[in-house]
Amino acid sequence: MENREDLNSILEFLPVVLRSSTLFWPSQVVEALKALSRGPQHSKVDSGQVLFLAISDLRQSLNLSDDALAFSTADGFSLFFDDLISRAEANKWFGEILPALSDLLLRLPSMLEAHYKSSDSIGCVGHRDGLKTSLRLLKSQEAGMVLLSQELISALLACSFFCLFPTGSRGANHLQVINFNHLFASLHDNYTEQQENKIKCIIHYFERICSSMPAGNVSFERKVLAVDHTLEYIPCPVAESWSKSAVSLCMFEICSSGLIEDHSKEALEVDFANMYFGGGALSRGCVQEEIRFMINPELIAGMLFLPCMADNEAIEVFGAERFSNYTGYASSFRFCGDFRDKKEIDILGRRKTRIVAIDALVNPGRRQYGHEFLLREVNKAFCGFSDPCKSERYKILFKVDNLSEAQLGQDHKRLDSKSDIVLSIGTQEDEVGIATGNWGCGAFGGDPELKAIIQWLAASQGCRNQKTSASSRLKVRAKYSETRDYLENC
Repeated sequence: MENREDLNSILEFLPVVLRSSTLFWPSQVVEALKALSRGPQHSKVDSGQVLFLAISDLRQSLNLSDDALAFSTADGFSLFFDDLISRAEANKWFGEILPALSDLLLRLPSMLEAHYKSSDSIGCVGHRDGLKTSLRLLKSQEAGMVLLSQELISALLACSFFCLFPTGSRGANHLQVINFNHLFASLHDNYTEQQENKIKCIIHYFERICSSMPAGNVSFERKVLAVDHTLEYIPCPVAESWSKSAVSLCMFEICSSGLIEDHSKEALEVDFANMYFGGGALSRGCVQEEIRFMINPELIAGMLFLPCMADNEAIEVFGAERFSNYTGYASSFRFCGDFRDKKEIDILGRRKTRIVAIDALVNPGRRQYGHEFLLREVNKAFCGFSDPCKSERYKILFKVDNLSEAQLGQDHKRLDSKSDIVLSIGTQEDEVGIATGNWGCGAFGGDPELKAIIQWLAASQGCRNQKTSASSRLKVRAKYSETRDYLENC
């Protein structure tokens, strides 16, 4: 295990110890987790206040005292578990859920070892021979995938709840916060109902996985457009590539109701992302990206090993299960009970839910209409919407030479005539469209009509179809329709 490059890249960010080719917890941590796993009669942990003391002891045993938690973390745990939930809910949490999470943590070292052994046996996904899938730091400008079992993800999220991840070097590596201390501290420092309900989503997730552990997998993929054309990635298009593209505009459907996550058919569901994957999910954020991370908490695992995105990068997550219903948005967000995800499963054990994170320009103002920024946004969307298995197709579609449009069209048809089945999903990729909305608008300040056109171009070049979900702003939706109809009739 010591010689594994993948493990060594992530080891400093994990709470476990590696010695003599074995991953393990320090003995004091094992004893403390065993006590917690036996229930409150044995551990005496029966309140939020005492729970935080137990967390502090675990952290001290892992020598994490120098990685200070947010100042009000203890008060946040106490407020939620001692005041905001009912006594019956608290009794269930401390009597059933907390012991089960502790037992899950005891098995984390063996789960990690099994993960690394099994990842070596995965030869290829689709047409990408020898694709690595092991847990590792997926660095910027390095395209790659990590495939994790839902059980391993649940153990990693239990580490986040107990605030056991070392944080000292995360900032220097452009990694997000991963422990839940800010989530709870924010609840105390400036109480809001949406913050309470975010935590309720997470607690519900733990209740679900402790009653019935999911048996599937989730993949996290960093997608990169190659600025250096010597790399075997999809090339990053220049402006001339877009202006000479002979690809027809794809179907663009505008929905009068519904949400991106409620799309009935398999699609790439767009996460209006922060450049740091997850945005403010584990602090005070509560808009589109953060809400998605609360109802699909397995997304949080990606925050452990995915540094921030550059302009030529996107992140795609395949298989994250949804656990919660909700209503509202931002200050009106509320947890509304259990959700049973009935999406089909692919041959890798992943639910057919694809979430693609693309970060738009922040407060671009009039800059967004300039060539440089238009190119940045359309390439960002194209990166998210593209399929790495089709890099050769995109190279031909983006040829910049003296070929006529007719010749480019012939190249396009020649590629379409080839068998292009992606084994990782067991279906033709072209059948998977885009479900999106006002990407980069709202708090990000983008022009909704401009962003719709940008996404339409990117979806077309990526050989997808686009479906834009309902906007509460009826005038914007009407303008989408007018713009689409005008361009289609040009």
